[in-house]
Amino acid sequence: MLLYPNLARKARTFRHKDSDLDIFDDNNLRQRYRFSRASIEYITDLIRDQLERPTKRSHSLSPEQQVMLALRFYATGSFVQVISDLQGFDKGTGSRVIVKVTNALAGLKDRFIKWPNDEEREVIHAGFYEMCQFPNVLGCLDGTHVKIQGPSTPQWYRELENAGPRPTYESTFVCRKQYHSINTQGICDHKGKLINVVARWPGATHDSHIFKESQIGQHLSENNQGMREGYLLGDSGYPCKPFLLTPYLRPTTQAEKRYNTAQKKTRNSIERCFGTLKRRFHCLHGEIRMRPERTCKIIIACCVLNNIAIDRREPLLGRPRREPHERHVYQGPHDGLAVRRFVTERFFQQ
Repeated sequence: MLLYPNLARKARTFRHKDSDLDIFDDNNLRQRYRFSRASIEYITDLIRDQLERPTKRSHSLSPEQQVMLALRFYATGSFVQVISDLQGFDKGTGSRVIVKVTNALAGLKDRFIKWPNDEEREVIHAGFYEMCQFPNVLGCLDGTHVKIQGPSTPQWYRELENAGPRPTYESTFVCRKQYHSINTQGICDHKGKLINVVARWPGATHDSHIFKESQIGQHLSENNQGMREGYLLGDSGYPCKPFLLTPYLRPTTQAEKRYNTAQKKTRNSIERCFGTLKRRFHCLHGEIRMRPERTCKIIIACCVLNNIAIDRREPLLGRPRREPHERHVYQGPHDGLAVRRFVTERFFQQ
């Protein structure tokens, strides 16, 4: 029995659209989706099992259609309504597809965002040394803010507020630039490929606190093997540690100034990495209009896709050749200032 018999049920309409994979060449596909035909098919095959529908109905979306809809959203950062209309789908369908593809891609994090093994570390050391002759660099560390829409307070946080005074939920996401964001930590190698990502902290959290509380920060603090394993480069917002070298705040000698110059130029790799990531996936450059927990998964998904793009050379920028890298052994006090002083005196005196 109909609850409202006088209201006619709206008929469902299905809009069919020829696949862009069959229409555009690789250049046009990259402009719209950031990947070539072969790469789109590769990405689809990675998560096909999670996207295939159990139904045999002819109106279900294929895995290729779902991946391309999500890629269009990542590439443009436009409204879900606009993206869905462009792809020929309903807004609700587009929203569900983006969530499903994002979860599937974020699930590939451990496969495509990996901490290097011993053999890979040697390659990374040599790659960074070719830039500015800074020795034994394992990666470059920094944080970037991904702008989000001001979030509403969930019920679990309201219960915490009732337990005592604390910052409002919304204010914890306001970064130093005075907008709502997710503060994302990244560590990249010499190719600009991310080897570690932490995307779960609100914008008001300081970079050094994120690193201290991160799994990789705790691992390096407890298990670092000194210069043999290598160290990270960070800016002056981080404390100087044996595994994390920062610039001199007030350099007094020419060696310290040369150290700062080389450290800054090498450390810029992470700035270029974030710049490339946000240019490739414009949703990270604009404002993501979703809940914070969903935004964090979108960030991880885009980082996974960025590494896939680098692996598949879409594109891979050439770098000038420099002197070959040499292994350097340090024997001395195991503290950040001593390691930094050794690097300065050993490699930047002349």
